[in-house]
Amino acid sequence: MEIAYWIVAGLLGVFYLYAGSKKVLQSKEQLAPMMGWVDTIPMPLVRTVGVLEILGAVGLVLPPLTGIAPWLAIVAALGFLVLQVLATALHLSRGEAKVIGLNLILVVLAGLTVWLATAW
Repeated sequence: MEIAYWIVAGLLGVFYLYAGSKKVLQSKEQLAPMMGWVDTIPMPLVRTVGVLEILGAVGLVLPPLTGIAPWLAIVAALGFLVLQVLATALHLSRGEAKVIGLNLILVVLAGLTVWLATAW
């Protein structure tokens, strides 16, 4: 279980560290080709989501690694689960049902991470 947690949490952590960094560092014009939804969301909110993604990525790895407040990994994984459910709803509200595949994969991975973190 522990190895499975580290594999799945590592994948999620790398993904969200990358995605969050892009949202924090790039302009709306740079993000728009990859993330069409940024044209309808205020940039401070996009930046906030990016910061939360970075913090969540750290939260998946650092607490279990150090043994300090390992329950934070569960909170981070639950946060990613909620984030992706909301992202899926945003895409569906914009008529972008064809692009929710990645969101659904991330929902499954976040749910699996929650389960592995509680089972371990």
